Amino acid sequence: MQQTRTLSDKVFLVLKGLAMGAANKVPGVSGGVVAFVAGFYEEFIHSLQKINFKAFKLLINGRFKSLYVYTNGKFLGLLILGMVISYFSVSKLLDYLILHYELYVWASFFGMIIGSIYYIFREFDDWSRKLMLYVFIGIIAGIGISFLEPAKENDNLWFVFFCGIVGVSGMTLPGLSGSFILILFGNYVLLLVDSVNALFDTIAQLITLDFSFIDNDSQMRLLQVLMVFSLGSLVGLVSLSHLLGYVLKRFKKETYAVIIGFIAGSLGVVWPWKEKIYKINAEGEILLDIKGNQILDNYDRYLPDLTASESWIAMVFILVGIFIVLGLVWYEKREKLI
Repeated sequence: MQQTRTLSDKVFLVLKGLAMGAANKVPGVSGGVVAFVAGFYEEFIHSLQKINFKAFKLLINGRFKSLYVYTNGKFLGLLILGMVISYFSVSKLLDYLILHYELYVWASFFGMIIGSIYYIFREFDDWSRKLMLYVFIGIIAGIGISFLEPAKENDNLWFVFFCGIVGVSGMTLPGLSGSFILILFGNYVLLLVDSVNALFDTIAQLITLDFSFIDNDSQMRLLQVLMVFSLGSLVGLVSLSHLLGYVLKRFKKETYAVIIGFIAGSLGVVWPWKEKIYKINAEGEILLDIKGNQILDNYDRYLPDLTASESWIAMVFILVGIFIVLGLVWYEKREKLI
C-alpha cells in the first residue's frame, strides 16, 4: 500500500492534511470527504489499521525504523503534520470567517460538497438497484442526523472520552461530520473551542516562562478535558479504521454507495441560508447564545431571497466551491499522468 513520493507529493500531502483538519473543524463537513475525493482514503484507512499489536511489539522492542515502515509512517506523519498546522492556523481563520462572512463560508462548503458528490458519482461505475438502495439509506441517515436536536454541555471525563471516539468519525467516515456530532452531544464549544483556546494560551504562557496557569483551576480543567478528548480520538481513529478496513475488504461497493448517500444527506447541515434564532433570558434580554456559540445550533434554515445581492454572491461562492473540488481533482489526475 505504501507509495514512493516526490517532494511535491509530500508537500501536497501536508496540504491535504491541512484541508482535512480544516474540514473536520466545520460542522457538517467531513475530513473523510477530502480523503475520499483526493484519492488517498483507502491508503489512509489501511495505514491506520497497521497501528495494532504488531506495531506495539515493534515499539516495545525499540525497532523504531521497522515500526515507521510497517505503519506507513511517512504518509501518516505528513498527513498528521498538516492537520496539526490546520488546528492552529486555518481553523482559527475559519472561526473568523464564519463570524464575519458566514453566508459565504457556508455557501463555499455547500459547493464543495456538491462538487464532491458529482465527482464520486462519475467515478462510481456500478449502479445496480441494490447499490442505489444503499445510496438511499445513506441519504436518509444523513438527513436524519442533521435534524437531531443538540444536547447540553457535559464535561464528565468518561463522556469526553466517548466524544473523542465518536467525534473522530469525520476523518474515517466521509459524510459524517465529527464536529456536527459534537454539537449534537452538546460539547462542540467545550472540546473544539474552549479547550483548544486553553491549550493555545498555555503554550503562549510557557514561551514567556509564565507558569501561573498551574493555579488556574478552569484552565487546568480544560487542559485535562482536551487530553482525555485527544486520547479518545486516538482510540476511535484506530478502532474505526480496523472496522472500516474489514468492511471495505468485503463490501467495498456497498460501503462506497452508503458513503455517497451520507455525503448527499449532509448537505442539509451546511445549507448556506440560515436564520438566527434568538433566546430571551429571565431579565427579558435578547440573546443569541449564552455561551457565544454561533456555529450551528442557533440557526433555522430558510429559502434564499434571490432579489438580494448577498444571495446572488452566495450562489457565486457555491460555484467557486464546486470548481475548487473539480479543479483539484483534475490537477491530481494530471500529476499522475505526467
